[in-house]
Amino acid sequence: MPLASLYNYWIVIGLMMIGLYMVIAQGNLIKKIIGLNIFQTSVFIFYISVGKVEGGSAPILDGGEHLYSNPLPHVLILTAIVVGIATTSLALALAIRIKRSYGSVEERDIRAQECPRPGEGGPEC
Repeated sequence: MPLASLYNYWIVIGLMMIGLYMVIAQGNLIKKIIGLNIFQTSVFIFYISVGKVEGGSAPILDGGEHLYSNPLPHVLILTAIVVGIATTSLALALAIRIKRSYGSVEERDIRAQECPRPGEGGPEC
């Protein structure tokens, strides 16, 4: 099987790496949430790609077809999309609360307010 025919898997790998990089490298909480959404989208595309049966038809029994595609992966992805929207909205709501409490959504600024300098007392960070 030539590599060009697996383009959707290359897209999955690219999106996964972009999302992972954004989560690890960015200090802004909103950018981290966007990175998680990109990573999540790559998992959706991967799962749908794996669930595709070449030459398969919809599982409607009409007597003519003998190779069917399983609809379960697609149904699971629809559920995962709904859960992803809910977790994204929760993460954004938390980011709003953090912004109100600390005045910033940058990790560096939040850590500076939470962790005192060494020798000033308080928990070590």
